[in-house]
Amino acid sequence: MSVDLMTLQMSAVFALIVAALLLYATDKLPLELTSFSVICGLLVLFHFFPVYDEAGKAALSPMVLLAGFASPALLTVLALLVLGEGLSRTGVLDRVALLVHKAARGQLSAALAIALVVVALVSALLNNIPVVVIFVPIMQALAAQTGRPSSRYMIPLSYAAILGGMTTLIGSSTNLLVSNALADLGEEEFSFFSFTVPGLVVAGVGMIYVLFICPRILPDNAANSAQEGATGKQFKADISLEAGSPYVGMESVSGFFPGLKDVTLLAVQRDGKPIYPPFDDLRLKIGDTLSVAATRDQLRATVKDDVSALYPRLSGRAGEDDWLPNLGDGTQSMAEVMVKPDSWLIGRNLRQIGYRNMRHVVVIGLERRTRMQRLKIDEIPLEAGDILLVQGRRSDILALRGNKDVILMEWSAENLIQSHHATRASAIFLGVVGMAATGVLPTEIAALCGAALMVFSGALPLQGAIRALDSKVVFLIAAALALGVSMQETGGAAFLAQGMLAAVGDAEPTVVLGVFFLMVAVLANVLSTKATAVLFTPIGVGIAREIGVPVEAFAVAVVFAANCSFASPVGYQTNLLVMAPGGYRFVDFIKAGVPLMLICWLTFFLFAPWYYGL
Repeated sequence: MSVDLMTLQMSAVFALIVAALLLYATDKLPLELTSFSVICGLLVLFHFFPVYDEAGKAALSPMVLLAGFASPALLTVLALLVLGEGLSRTGVLDRVALLVHKAARGQLSAALAIALVVVALVSALLNNIPVVVIFVPIMQALAAQTGRPSSRYMIPLSYAAILGGMTTLIGSSTNLLVSNALADLGEEEFSFFSFTVPGLVVAGVGMIYVLFICPRILPDNAANSAQEGATGKQFKADISLEAGSPYVGMESVSGFFPGLKDVTLLAVQRDGKPIYPPFDDLRLKIGDTLSVAATRDQLRATVKDDVSALYPRLSGRAGEDDWLPNLGDGTQSMAEVMVKPDSWLIGRNLRQIGYRNMRHVVVIGLERRTRMQRLKIDEIPLEAGDILLVQGRRSDILALRGNKDVILMEWSAENLIQSHHATRASAIFLGVVGMAATGVLPTEIAALCGAALMVFSGALPLQGAIRALDSKVVFLIAAALALGVSMQETGGAAFLAQGMLAAVGDAEPTVVLGVFFLMVAVLANVLSTKATAVLFTPIGVGIAREIGVPVEAFAVAVVFAANCSFASPVGYQTNLLVMAPGGYRFVDFIKAGVPLMLICWLTFFLFAPWYYGL
């Protein structure tokens, strides 16, 4: 192969990388389309200008370039998304959020900070990916309780996990790859705590940024804010007290019920008559109906996710019980619909229109801007603009789009928690983490088996698992892996390393180490962290030997720099995991990640020379 052809191939790869980064950052094309275009560009390039290995075979064949679609990394991420959806659907993570909230003694801002610190600590001992999967919905729940958009905390969640993973050998698979590469080069492998001291210093300084500065940089995502804002509506609802209800037998104290502090109790309906506050010496009993005002989340928490307690009592007409929602099938959703100005429903109450009027969904709450009546919700005449909280199968709710009497609020639909499956979902997830952490099964096998069990066990319906998969993740990982292998095979990465050495010349070892760290960190945001670690460990060892300094300093620099993939969603899998929940664009990672990358670089640059005696 001629030098000119090699230069052409390498230059073309660099051009594709620059073009992809520009398109990702400007968001002019859908992320999936940009990623797919990059893959197509590489396929065409190496079809007409192939790269051959030492055996004379095509090193960048279509099979190699498309391998990202079947890579263990991609399948692991997708499987963990399914596992996370299963934990979220069954309410397991809400309980963890409650524990964090209690640890913060009710201070919600402190709870968010505690959660991020816990993530960093746990990530030092466990794989970062399941840690982030666990805490994504936890952070969403905590953010919702503070009234803040979750988009302010999803990227910090990923960053906290990455920083925690820098502190021990098993904190990240990248660390293990560097250690194995050292052994292959004849150097001493890392021990468990080889770089814990510098890791704690770098992670500690980085966490200050993550906790106090990063959330201020991130946007208030409009889509998330809209959905979260919807939970702030105060719905009028009736809670029926049946046998086994935790509120049966509860007594009022000073005119209020302590166990109902999260909702506004408007009246207690007993024997067809309302009892209004203050409630003096009143004991709740079976058959009572509580007329309350609360948000959607507060309603669900009050009935312990048993939404059937919110169903209006039916008239007893034949067949009315047949269509009631079956919570056990895992397909139930909750949504909001608005009564149209010309609706037939105006002036009629729910009892008059019948509970089957809107295609097999049941009305469980009513919100009105002007006033909150103390009547039962099935006695309140409906008005134009009323918001009805409805429950039913997702297909039945979506069918309301064509209803002439109501408007479906598209952003309001959410799946109901299946708390009766919480134990099996927890067991499946803990089994996956345990097998992956102990090495009984590789992470990808454990995750895939766990995802399958979530569906087979009934903890997560098949449609829920399918919706948990994210096309952005699929195409981003596939494109990143294709670019990474292309840079390695065309000599692009080695070219950059040689250029760095030529640029620093005879500079002091401290300067060489700092420039090396920065170059690896930048490339880690373009390539995968694993590819960067494997590629630059031998380069770092070679530089250390050439200038006569301890190899460990440059090896640890590779560990930290390769983990500094904060400025791109393609660099680290946890960034991909939080991209969809946070509703982020590529440019959001650049804004938040570049400062953190520079902070880690500067901290290491100042600390490492003293620690390693350079």
